[in-house]
This record gives sequence, C-alpha cells and structure tokens, in this order.
Amino acid sequence: MKSKKVAIVGASGYSGEILVQLLLNHPHAELVAVTSRQNAGQTLAQVFPKFASHPKSKSLRFSEPKAEVLAKQADVVFLALPHGVAAEYAIPLLDAGAIVIDLSADFRLKSADIYKEFYAHDHPAPDLLKKSVYGLPEIYREQIKKSLLIASPGCYPTSILLPLIPLLKSGLIKSTGIIADSLSGVSGAGRKAETDYLFCECNESVRPYGVPKHRHLSEIEEQLSLAAKSQVQIQFTPHLIPVNRGILTTLYLAPEKHFSTETEMKSLGEKISACYKKFYGNEPFIRLLEGKNLPDTKNVIGTNICEIAWRLDARTGRLIVMSAEDNLVKGASGQAVQSMNIICGWPETAGLV
Repeated sequence: MKSKKVAIVGASGYSGEILVQLLLNHPHAELVAVTSRQNAGQTLAQVFPKFASHPKSKSLRFSEPKAEVLAKQADVVFLALPHGVAAEYAIPLLDAGAIVIDLSADFRLKSADIYKEFYAHDHPAPDLLKKSVYGLPEIYREQIKKSLLIASPGCYPTSILLPLIPLLKSGLIKSTGIIADSLSGVSGAGRKAETDYLFCECNESVRPYGVPKHRHLSEIEEQLSLAAKSQVQIQFTPHLIPVNRGILTTLYLAPEKHFSTETEMKSLGEKISACYKKFYGNEPFIRLLEGKNLPDTKNVIGTNICEIAWRLDARTGRLIVMSAEDNLVKGASGQAVQSMNIICGWPETAGLV
C-alpha cells in the first residue's frame, strides 16, 4: 500500500498536537513537516515532550509556514489554522497539486455571503467554495474520495449533524422547532491565553456563550437544510464546562407523526432504531447505544468515536437524542485523518484505532 508524505500547518495548537500524535503513528503516512511561527527551529521533542520517545521527535523541527516549500515536501497538507488564514495557504497548495484538509471554517460553507455574516469579513477565496467537500465521512464518503479540498467540520456541528441527518433524511422528525444544547470542554476554545479560559475562570463553573448566534450555526443549518431539502433553523446554545476535552449534545425534536398510545410509541421507536442502524450500523466510528446506556464523554475521550442514544418522551411527545465525542479527535483532527484515509484509499480506521 503506497504511503504519502504529510505536513501540518499550525501544528502547535490543540488540534495540531493531536494531528501530530495521529500522524506519527499512522501506518501509511509519513509526517515530513510541521509549522509554527512561534516554535520555528525547535524540535518536536522540545515543543511536545510527550513525543520524545518517537524516532522522529528530535530530527523533525518546526518551520515557518511557507506554502511553496510545503507543496514540494508533502502530498497531503493539514491546515490547523484560524478561519481567514487557512484559505491563504490553501490556494497555492491546491495550485501545486497537494491534497488540502482544512480544519478551519474557511471552506465549510457554500455561500460567501453567509460566511461574511457569521465570520465578519469577506471570504478570502470564494471561488474555492464550490470545489470543497464537507468532510463528514459518514455522510459524504463518496464525495470525499474524489476531492482535493476537504472542509473538516467543526466540533459542535459533528455532534449535532451525525444524530440529526439520518432522522431528517428519513422524514422521522419535523425540521422545525429543533433545539440543541451542547456542553464542551475548554480545549474547544483553542490554545490561547484569554481571561475567560484561565483555570480560575473555568474551574467549578458552567456557562453558556455565543448566544443566540454561535458561528457554528452557519454550517449546522446549511447541512441540515441539505438533508431536509428545505430551509432549517435551529435553536443552539453551547456551554463551557470545566473539563479539558469532550462534547455532550442533547437534541430536543418533534417526531413527524404524533404518538399518543403505547403501540404508536413502540412503532415509532422501531423506525428510529431501524433508521440509525441503516445509516450507521456498519460505521466504525459511530457507537449506537442500546438499553439503558447513554452517551458519556469519558467513553469517547482519546477516540474517533461518536456515541449516539435516543429516548421517546411519552409525556411531552418529544424525541430526545444525545451524542458524545472528543472535540479534538472526532470533532477535529481524527475526523480529518479519517478523510485522508478515504482519499488515499487506505482502510478508514488506519491510525485511528
């Protein structure tokens, strides 16, 4: 099986660090370049002592991010950069024939106008929006196979879209009145020194933020609208919780058909179960929980797994769906590596199990 040379632009952040970890141990990918302006010249072992035992930790040094150099070094380039910055590197890398997997928001949307609305600046490369593929492998696997530009989804969107898209596509829920409550660990904010994310501000504290229009709403609603084949708006409230990693999402949904009797409830439950098994029964990174089990971040941290469970509430007539994921793996770097595996024709689980 032919190997590929890979590079990471922005390897010093939390997502970048996880990418380093996954790619150093990937059976078919050779990590040949890592970039970081602030760490340029330092070895992997100096920046990340946890990797010091790896053979490449002392020979692989951080460099300044230069697209023309990276394009000559690597076949696949991961962009772990802030939105607005990633596109500047994507353009020359794609022109040079590299596969680009972007972890920022720059290519997740198809509309430059919506991008500007949510990110408050003009899109730096609007012509590329039509060429990008949304990197949610369980939904867009066939499109990912043929693409050179992957827009890896955000962490919150992944936790919301994976449970919702099958239900919308199957017509089992109404596309109106959807409520999503999500709780995320502090690493979701990125590796930065801001007062809101200091230990004493986050510890023993739970707080909502980004209300009522978090940036991730743009890609969430775009993807849900595609699944429902009609415009979808949802109520989304993210919360910061005092843990390092993990996202737990709870969705409150209205079934398309009202159930009032035990027989109707059982019938609907069977349809929901069949729907999820049809979409995800053979997916290596989706864990459908049955019986009394409910999603728990401690069971997915450090993995590329998304747990999903659901309950019907006879009292309110609602369907409650819950999911859990590691925001840095399935919500970011792991999912990006999963897309690389698909493009390169490797086993999808390579480097992720």
